[in-house]
Amino acid sequence: MISANIITFNEEANIADCIASARQVCDDIVVVDSGSQDRTTAIARELGAKVVQQAYLGDGVQKNIALAHVKYDWVLSLDADERLTPEMVEAIRQLNLAATEHDAFAFRRRNMIGSRWIKVCGWYPDYCIRLYNRHHARFADVKQHASIGAANPKRLNADIVHYSFTNLGQLFAKPGRNFSGRAAKIMFQKGKRANAFSPFAHGLNAFVRKYIFQRGFMGGVDGMTVAISAGLNSYLKYAKLLEYQRDPKVLEAEDFNKVW
Repeated sequence: MISANIITFNEEANIADCIASARQVCDDIVVVDSGSQDRTTAIARELGAKVVQQAYLGDGVQKNIALAHVKYDWVLSLDADERLTPEMVEAIRQLNLAATEHDAFAFRRRNMIGSRWIKVCGWYPDYCIRLYNRHHARFADVKQHASIGAANPKRLNADIVHYSFTNLGQLFAKPGRNFSGRAAKIMFQKGKRANAFSPFAHGLNAFVRKYIFQRGFMGGVDGMTVAISAGLNSYLKYAKLLEYQRDPKVLEAEDFNKVW
């Protein structure tokens, strides 16, 4: 038996398909919602999910909230914009979770822009642990880009699909995804500091890593755009961190108790 763990915020366009996907292998669905203002929670309840309300605490912390509400030891974690492929459904059904020596299983993730599967820039295979025994593994209690820590995970030879962005423009301005601003706040709170060269150096490094070393040049316009967005995001992260150091007015106006 497997429970599903889905975190949401204004996901009415995605939640029904996500729950339907999870239902193929789970008969217990827990949705942890951070105050959606649309029909996300109503749809989830209509589809038989248990909805838990929790103000957003950050990625890893939020995903661990469900562990107090799930029925089973094994938990499948999906984002609202992720779906299991038929191959992944079959791979999960073939697992003997009651007898396995593994405490978690990692999935390959197909990251999409529109209907295009991006295989360069480190976007594939992009292994991530998504099925885990909650008594032996859990998400790291961090606010951004959390991953599951497991002692003995195994990679499954199957994919999930991540509908990351509906178009190229969202790489630069996806609603609700101010990653550079969030990261700058987190770095400042941790005592990290930047100098005048940091934005350029980190931005250039991110672009080169994506475009050259992770073969973005083989992905045409999509590869170039992903690399540029990675470089810009890194540049802005350090530029904003430097701004906090140099401009007392900006620093005073920022609410560091509300990173999200």
